[in-house]
Amino acid sequence: MKEIVEFSNLNRKKTIQELSQETFDLVVIGGGITGGGIALDAASRGMKVALLEKGDFASGTSSKSTKLIHGGLRYLKQFDFWLVKEVGSERAIVHKLAPHLVLPEKMLLPLIEGGSYGKWLTSIGLKVYDILAQVTGDDKRQMLEKKEALKLEPLLPKKILNGAGYYAEYRTDDARLTIENIKTSLQFGAKALNYAKVTDFIYTDEKVAGVKVKDEVLGDEFNIKSKYVISAAGPWVDELRSLNNSKKGKRLHLTKGVHLVFPREKLPVKQSVYFDVPDGRMMFAIPRGKITYVGTTDTNFNLDKDNIKTDLADAIYLISAVNNMFPSINLEMEDIISSWAGLRPLIHEEGKSASELSRKDEIFTSDTGLFSIAGGKLTGYRKMAERVVNRIARKMEEDDGTKIPECTTDKIPLCGSDFKKYKHVKKYISEVFDRIKEDGFSEYDAWYLVTNYGKQTEAILENYAALRNKDVYLRMLRAEAQFAIAHEMVLNPMDFFIRRTGRLYFDIDSIRNYMEPIQEEFKKAFGYDTAQLEFFKEKMEEELESHSSFSLERV
Repeated sequence: MKEIVEFSNLNRKKTIQELSQETFDLVVIGGGITGGGIALDAASRGMKVALLEKGDFASGTSSKSTKLIHGGLRYLKQFDFWLVKEVGSERAIVHKLAPHLVLPEKMLLPLIEGGSYGKWLTSIGLKVYDILAQVTGDDKRQMLEKKEALKLEPLLPKKILNGAGYYAEYRTDDARLTIENIKTSLQFGAKALNYAKVTDFIYTDEKVAGVKVKDEVLGDEFNIKSKYVISAAGPWVDELRSLNNSKKGKRLHLTKGVHLVFPREKLPVKQSVYFDVPDGRMMFAIPRGKITYVGTTDTNFNLDKDNIKTDLADAIYLISAVNNMFPSINLEMEDIISSWAGLRPLIHEEGKSASELSRKDEIFTSDTGLFSIAGGKLTGYRKMAERVVNRIARKMEEDDGTKIPECTTDKIPLCGSDFKKYKHVKKYISEVFDRIKEDGFSEYDAWYLVTNYGKQTEAILENYAALRNKDVYLRMLRAEAQFAIAHEMVLNPMDFFIRRTGRLYFDIDSIRNYMEPIQEEFKKAFGYDTAQLEFFKEKMEEELESHSSFSLERV
């Protein structure tokens, strides 16, 4: 594994100075999975790249997905074979690039009386799915009888269950996949900055030649010169196109997707299930460590894009769907411990409902030369990046004869990975557990470290060994925070607890228990005063409240 690159907001002034003094081949606007993928693709081909994000990396759509690298089985029903083939193939590639972060996850598709999928069509559909996605070996689909399905998942409804399909998918942490793509791009010379908002474009001869940026931390403004600019700003793509006076072509159609989180003991599914909802939609129930999460909704959204919340109607809909499929569970509102809500930046199509819209990505080019990309799925981020960088490469050759090499991101392991196969990940988890179990840590703790950080776990364990807290969990959390401050560009506890560790969703009690001592790590690193720390505390408490409590006012 390559040495971990220093990537820290402690060097913010220096980073801004470098960004404002150099001329780049490409500025990428948007630090989500698409922007991170573009930065890695372009930098690995030799382009000089700068990546800018107005909030924290992955703070928009890219931390709010279902967190699956999956082939989109439901797109077969829409006869979208091209999309199924592409994202189906991409699953295996992304797993190969980061097998510690993109984990194999068998999916059970219950076949119920009056359900969306019949036995015969499901068998054919999953077979086509395997062929399109080039699935091999034990991952090929199986059709299960009722008794076999209940053995895998005893909570399924016995009275209406006819059997099940059983097929392969992958699970990930979308925010960590994003940050590892960005960190890997740094190894090829890219520069990246969060909390840096593009406020306007710079023009030369009526063509985009850079961006004007506001530093949301220090309040300063600066310019970045660049030959080309690509907006991968997700739900905010249309705003940037408008800023660029580019109004021609298609527009975005935003839909909201919501997920609820329950303690594992409240929804103890043994494995992932993709199941019917009475209104004809499909939903996932995914067990993950201490919790099980369910989702998602698919509703039109026209409100504040910077303030997307789960409302009471969302929660009631999801709980009703789960109770319908798992009648012995009987979940209630007070069982929800966390949630997340995010937007899908889809391409608008007249006459189509939210759930009917295509998940294909599209590239727009304005008269002034601004490139924009929108649509797509988390699973297809690498191919989306390849397509848009290919487009920019062709433009570079047309403009000044510069020849850019072909894409090689299908062969570049992401930060934290030098694992050849998933079995090596499992072996490393066992090794880490052997090293930390004497201090009272569980197998879950070893699994958590490795599936978040891969071999970067070594750096965290070094930090841990140097600390002296009696509470070993606090020691490990402090070690993580120190790593995130030095190598993952966190600026405040929210960046750390929400997007670098996923604790707001997967281990919410750890935030309540350790918020104050982790604030001390940020105070020590950044010199924050009492007022700033109090602000962070209030913001974190707001996040805890908004993600775990729902009221009628939010409907």
